[in-house]
Amino acid sequence: MNQEPRKNQGRFGEILRVLRKHHVTKGIDPVKLCLILEDLGPTYVKLGQMMSMRSDILPERYCKDLARLRTNVKPMSFDMILEVLDQLLPTAKEKIFAEIDPEPLGSASIAQVHRAVLKNGENVVLKIQRPGIKETMAEDIALLQKASGLLNFAAGTGDLIDFRSVIQELWETTKEEMDFIKEADHLELFYKNQETIRYVDCPKVFREYSSEKLLIMSYMEGIRIDQVALLEESGYDMVEIGQKTAENYCKQILEDGFFHADPHPGNLWICGGKISWLDLGMTGHLTDQYKAVLKRAISAILKNDIYELKNAFLSFGNPKRSINHAQLYTDLDDMVGRYMNVDFGSMNLGDLLEDTLDLLKKHEIGVASDVTLLARSMVTMEGTLKTCSPQVNMMQILATHMSSVIWNDFDLKKELRHSLLSIYGSSKKSLEIPAQMSDLLNITKNGQIRINVEASDARELKVQVQNHVNQITITILAAVFWFSSAILCLTDLQPKIWGIPWLAFGGFVIGTVFILWLLIRMLIWKRKL
Repeated sequence: MNQEPRKNQGRFGEILRVLRKHHVTKGIDPVKLCLILEDLGPTYVKLGQMMSMRSDILPERYCKDLARLRTNVKPMSFDMILEVLDQLLPTAKEKIFAEIDPEPLGSASIAQVHRAVLKNGENVVLKIQRPGIKETMAEDIALLQKASGLLNFAAGTGDLIDFRSVIQELWETTKEEMDFIKEADHLELFYKNQETIRYVDCPKVFREYSSEKLLIMSYMEGIRIDQVALLEESGYDMVEIGQKTAENYCKQILEDGFFHADPHPGNLWICGGKISWLDLGMTGHLTDQYKAVLKRAISAILKNDIYELKNAFLSFGNPKRSINHAQLYTDLDDMVGRYMNVDFGSMNLGDLLEDTLDLLKKHEIGVASDVTLLARSMVTMEGTLKTCSPQVNMMQILATHMSSVIWNDFDLKKELRHSLLSIYGSSKKSLEIPAQMSDLLNITKNGQIRINVEASDARELKVQVQNHVNQITITILAAVFWFSSAILCLTDLQPKIWGIPWLAFGGFVIGTVFILWLLIRMLIWKRKL
């Protein structure tokens, strides 16, 4: 009955040994963090992968280093693969496969991929889940959840980053990725969404052999999108490939609301003249609301409409504190101004997204995970385009696609009806203006007018001044108690504790408690800054 606590204690000991090995007390940097996560095992590798998508939480240099954790996982032995297949397949593997390649095509934190040939001669790919991975990760997640409060305190983030929610999000995402039936659903949904696009493809699922822990898909024979020399030798036009890849990606975001969340070159292959999207284990879903907000934000940037951009900006998340609207307008105006002066064909979408996420952090606006996943996915997509088609600009393609979406969505009758209603509403309000002006003048004449001004900066300044006053007060009180105890030590008051009058001893203890409390408050305040 004590097995569970012992397991946790053993795992906790392993974690401490890894942390000691990497000398975490001497500080941490992106490279060291990656090494620690790799040594800690699949759960922490997965956590690193997920955090690489969260520019709203981690600095960009950490996100870039954590992104490489995608491939650096030690593969399972082929004997273990054969054992697992015997357990997962509905019938003997010899009856299904003519051949299984012992060399893995890839090895990730959750699964390993091998090529195989079915008895009918069809080439397939086997995605096999690591045995016991779900149980191991469940134990690690339980430990992380227990430590979430400590993580918040150590990071000095207060309520801005809820590590418990981040860990819970990691666990929900990972459970979804560990269910290969859901990945099969993703592949079929993706195929359905792209059915009318002749130049796009994805693997076909073999449902009869697949299960929660085993996914069998058609093998896509082709060339990776970043192998430019090979593609050009085969007669492909790299500019056309880049444009069509970006165009299809924009369709996934703005029209389908279901997008590939990890479009790095390893997941994009050119197979038989088509762009094949592989590994749909990590996907993003955008609700109709978020799709509408995204379209509003892009339109606002293109039109330099700061008011509309601010509204779209606030619709992306939930503010953690009251918004300083004047400062937000200024920051958005500065950001848009920087990009409006840049030629559209050379605008960097990655820089724009990073600036946007920095603004969200600055104004303490919590963002839904789907939005940050989309931002990181867009940055990955832009990086992929740079390796295969540097001439293709993601922002330009996005704007062009946006224009076509707006035109396709345009409904003349609806727009006319909306305009007539707006004119009617405006004219009705305009008739009320003289009466309202008359009322306002009467109120002013009678001295009843009152103006409320909201000053966010003044309120923050007031809080800071109050904190300083409290610190000075505590310091004075501590000094009073210490001086009083020093004077009482010269008297012969009874009773005594260790030869010191009890009043003097009590005064010294109270003064010390005040000073300790003050030091702790100052440390917390500095961390928040």
